Order: sequence, then C-alpha cells, then structure tokens
Amino acid sequence: MNNRKQLTENIIHGVFLILGLITVGCVLLITIYLLIAGIPAIGKIGLVDFLFGTKWTPTANDKMYGILPFILTSVYGTTGAIVIGVPIGFFTAVYLAKIASPKLKSIVGTAVSLLAGIPSVVYGLVGMLVLVPGIRKAFNLPDGASLFAAIIVLAVMILPSIINVSLTALEAVPPEYEDASLALGATPIETYFKVSVPAARSGIAAAVVLGVGRAIGEAMAVIMVSGNVVNMPSLFQSVRFLTTAVSSEMSYAVDGSLHQQALFSIALVLFLFIMLINATLNLLLKRGRK
Repeated sequence: MNNRKQLTENIIHGVFLILGLITVGCVLLITIYLLIAGIPAIGKIGLVDFLFGTKWTPTANDKMYGILPFILTSVYGTTGAIVIGVPIGFFTAVYLAKIASPKLKSIVGTAVSLLAGIPSVVYGLVGMLVLVPGIRKAFNLPDGASLFAAIIVLAVMILPSIINVSLTALEAVPPEYEDASLALGATPIETYFKVSVPAARSGIAAAVVLGVGRAIGEAMAVIMVSGNVVNMPSLFQSVRFLTTAVSSEMSYAVDGSLHQQALFSIALVLFLFIMLINATLNLLLKRGRK
C-alpha cells in the first residue's frame, strides 16, 4: 500500500516537473527567437538611433526607425492605467473580502467575472463609440482618440485581474491573524489594512504584475481608441503604443526587409520591458518581506 502511494506521488511529481520544464522551455524559445529576429535590425539601425530616435518612417524614401515615441507612450499609458486601476481594484477586493455581505459579494463577483470574459475588441468598440466621442465633447478636441482614452480603457481592462487575484489572496489569510488583532483592541479597518493586507502582500503583488502585463500587452482595444498615430506622447493627442506598432504594420511589412526586422526588434524591446517590470516588482516584494 505504501509502495503504491509512493509510486503515485512520484508520478504526480514527475508530471508537475515536466509541465514546469515545458513552461520554462516555452519562455526560453520565445526569448531566443526574439533575440535572433530582433538583434539584426538593431545592429543595422544602431542601438541609440533605434531606442532614442523620434521619427518612424519605414515606408518613406528617407527611412527612419526611431521608437522612442512608442516606448514613452507605452510607459505613460501603462503607468496611467496602473495609477487608476490598481487602487480601484485593490480597494474593491478588500471590500469584497472583508466588508461586503455575501449577497453583494456574489453579485459583484459575478460582474467582475463577466468583465474578465469580455473580449478586448469589445472594450475597444465601446471605447471608440462612447468614450472617444465623450472625450472629444468634454474637452472640446478635434479628435477624442488619444492617450487619455487608451489609459481609461486599459484601467478598466486590468480591473478583473487585480480584483480576482487580490480577493483570492485576502481570503487565504488565516482568520486567526485577524482574531488576534481584534483581541488586542484594533478596529476592523485597522485589522484589514495592517494585518490582512500585509499577510496577502505576495498575492496582491502578483495581481499587480498581471495587471501590468495586461496593460502593456494589449493591442486591439488600444489601437481602436488611441488614434494609432506616431506622435510623442501627449494626454489628448493621438499616439501609438509598442504593441499597436507591431500589430498594425506587420501585415504589410515585406518579408526579410529591415522594416519587418525592426518590428521584431520592437517586440524584443516590449518583451524585455515586461521582464524588467516583473523583476523590479519581485525585488521590491522580497525587500518588503525582509
């Protein structure tokens, strides 16, 4: 009996190990492919000209491949979405986990799940038909498709990830922690934010990482509300993100051309950008634990 149980555990352990290795292998393959496909263009264009150039004219006679507008737009757009979306998602998760009645929690939880299931193109369509005209009228602009519209759409899109993961982390906190805090005279609100939230810090950080990844990697919704025009980022001006640059131009880039290679280089920059953000958040989280 014990031998059979040990054999079952070994098989399960081996399956999990194989699945983990497959995941790591996929990441390595993507990394290697992007390096092979993206580095040649950077070598031809020049690293400084590519990263800090402000002109992107791959189809003009005087071809230029500067992606600084794309990088800054992605940074500003992601930062704006996080500044708006993370506090809303975090406080919603705390309210649902600790304060809301079971009936209200069920209703809001269902709504959040539905929000997570909506395709990105629907977000973009609603933003294009409702948000963009609203911004144009509210701020008396010639066109409402702008960085501001993209930030609002991204902030809404990252809410389900932040709320669901944070809620799960908060519900996993042992009730003894809160009971001890309340027994020492702390108020419920103090207990929630000084005991429960720190105990669920790793899960909340994971929620933020998922939100950042969703905001950086989104293309379809952003391309519909941002205007998709190569400009240096301005809040009420049409802009183009790193993701939309790749998705909007890859279809007509000539195979093997410098233009296509430059698009792969943009994908490489985006990939490294996400890796850098994840590493930074993990480092901050480890320091917080110490």
